[in-house]
This record gives sequence, structure tokens and C-alpha cells, in this order.
Amino acid sequence: MSSSIDLSALIRKGDSILWSQTTAEPLSLTQALVEQRQAIGPCSVFVGATFSQTLQPEHTDFLKISSFGGLGENRKLIAKGALSVIPFHGSELCAMIEQGVIKCDVAMLQLSPRGPDGKHSMGIANDYMVAAAKKARVVIAEINQHVPWTRTSGDLDDIKIDVVVNSDKPLIEVPRGQITDTEKQIAANAAYFIGDRSVLELGIGSIPEAILSTLLDRKDLGIHSGVLGDAMLDLVSRGVITNAHKSIDCGQITTASLMGTRKLYDFAYDNPTINLKPYSYTHAHRVLAQIDNFVAINSAIEVDLTGQVNAEVMQGQYVGATGGLVDFVRGALAAKQGKSIIALPSSTKAGTVSRIVSHLTDGCVTSSRCDADIVVTEWGAAQLRGQSLAERVKRMIAIAHPDHRDQLAQDARRHFSF
Repeated sequence: MSSSIDLSALIRKGDSILWSQTTAEPLSLTQALVEQRQAIGPCSVFVGATFSQTLQPEHTDFLKISSFGGLGENRKLIAKGALSVIPFHGSELCAMIEQGVIKCDVAMLQLSPRGPDGKHSMGIANDYMVAAAKKARVVIAEINQHVPWTRTSGDLDDIKIDVVVNSDKPLIEVPRGQITDTEKQIAANAAYFIGDRSVLELGIGSIPEAILSTLLDRKDLGIHSGVLGDAMLDLVSRGVITNAHKSIDCGQITTASLMGTRKLYDFAYDNPTINLKPYSYTHAHRVLAQIDNFVAINSAIEVDLTGQVNAEVMQGQYVGATGGLVDFVRGALAAKQGKSIIALPSSTKAGTVSRIVSHLTDGCVTSSRCDADIVVTEWGAAQLRGQSLAERVKRMIAIAHPDHRDQLAQDARRHFSF
């Protein structure tokens, strides 16, 4: 073992490199790659969501960077023309890696120190990197002393790790955000649809955090989500989240990755209730359809009057992702007593631009009107499933910001004939 590494002896010119995303980024390895990129030669890099400053636009002199979206620091790279977006559903990623559609010659993992079973674990993320490591010619593992051991060590049993690097770099943390009055009202409107024993999927950010904060009086909630943050811990400590009535993974919080602070990582250490699974499980339709009372809660950039959702592009700039939105929306609609909620502010912060629109402004349809169920803003909730297009238009205008309702009604009369 060593604390530094010469990557030029392992990575070949033209290689495709993948590494653990978000808070699980192996910083010693990724920083070494950036520093040594000229000696290595031109390579391709595929990243998930990023929360570090490792990659910068100038690094495209030798690194061709791509991702599934503009999440986290990726937005800055996209704005500079330094990152290409490959759109796909989160449920597809592991299979795309296995089939070679997303190539992986070199896999860089961040792992925990050895745990109670004497093995390393995937730590705080188990999304798609096991699939990548199984396809890679070279697997490099950064063993970070700050990574909690989680019950994912068995997922590494079939992986040959070629090189190990020790690290004590502090883990990337994603602190909780400030919740605005608008977000509190959105949360109150969304909470109406979340009953006792619901199993929730929700992302990271102030709206999901606000929604969780309104559920303190619920009983026996469960979690099945692509990602989790610190806000969940409040409901666990109060006995609101028990997972006691989940139809699958009973008694466990199921997720692909943890994106929070040290408090969350400490909670995960050797915790039998934390069930870290890959995207091929957390996002899979066959799995989601089995979860009774599944409530998928997602956000969007804008929603049109018929229920079409744009969660990717704003003013011509790619700032979001398809990610797991469609996976979870369709999974919820297939589940027994399932619901899909799209929650967003009715307008931009300044109030000058409506986020309820007659037409998606960039022509980007992330989720179709056929998958529309419930749309929530601070002005109320529009239940769209099973409603005619004409009725949908009425309900969506009713939850738009009052300053924009007349214009939306005029646009509807001009453009729609149903």
C-alpha cells in the first residue's frame, strides 16, 4: 500500500475512466489524474453528479468529460463547453456499463477500511461502480479512513482490486439548505398526499427537506430512494421512519448513495437498517412496482399545462438530468396505491417567469403527460391522472402564480383546441 500513485503506469492513452460519484469521489485518485493527465495522454472520463472542484474546464486539454446530467459542479463545466451530456434513465446505467455502451477501462473506487467481517465495503455509495469495476481492466481503490463501513462488502467479492491507495482526506459533505416560506407551503400541499406507512422516494435539496419536516405526525414511513441526505435522520430519531410495513426490504432504508454530512455517515456505520443497493435495484421498475404505498417525490424546472415535465434544460443550458425521475414516476404509478408528486415553485424567485408554462420553453420533455399524476406548487395541487387535457389545463392554471394565470389562460385558448 502507498499514499501516492503514478497513474501513468496504470492508465493507457485513450482509456475510459469511471469513478465513484458525489460524496464518494476518491479525491486522492481524481486529483492525481488531473495532475498527471499530460503524462498519461488523452483519455475519456465519465462522471456522475459532482460536488468537488476536481475537474475544471482547462482539464479538457487531455480529458474528454461526459456525464448523465448537469448536477452539482457539472453545471459549471457544461456552461464552459467542457462536459458532454449523455441522457438516459438511471435504471439503465449498470446495464449500459455491462454492455459496453458506457465504456470502462479503469475504475476508481472509494472504499471503507476493513469492517467487522474483515473486508472493505462500498462505504457511502453503491450506485454503479461495482458494475464498472467488473468490466474494468484496472481497478484502483482509495481506502479512506473516514468512510463508514456499510454492509456492502459482499458486493466486492467478485472484484479484483489491482492497486490500493490509502487516504485520510475529509469526505465531501452536502449540508442541509435553508428552507424558504415558499418551499414550506409547497411541502404542506405535498404532505396531504403522504399517509401513514407510505414509502418515500425523494432527492436532495430544500423542497424534499421541507416535505420531510412536515411529516412528523406520520406513522411507520419507509424509504426507498436513489439518494438520501441528513433530513431523513430527524424522522428516524423520532420514530416516524421505521420501514416496518415495507412490502419489500422490510425494516430497511433502501438507497443507492448517501449525500449528507458526517452525522449521516456515522449513522450508516455497520447499520443493519441501511440497505445500500445499485441503481439496477433502486431504480428498477420490477422492484418499484412491488412497493405498496410508494410515493415518488421529484422536482422539475417547469411543467406544462398538460403535465409534461422538463427537469433538464433551462434557457438553453443543461442544468438538470433525466436521472431517476422517470424510473420513479413510472414505478410509483405501477405500485399498489402508489403516487407520483412533482413539486416545484410556481415561478422563479423574482416572480417574473412562470414555471407552469403553456409549452416547455426548450422543447425538452423529461416525463410525458401520460405519466403525469400530481403536480404541487405553493398555490395548491393539481391531480392530473385520469383527467382530460382540457381539465388538466384548468387545474394547472389554478396552481400557477396569480400574476401569470391570465397569460396562461390566453395561451391555452390560442394554442389548444381540445
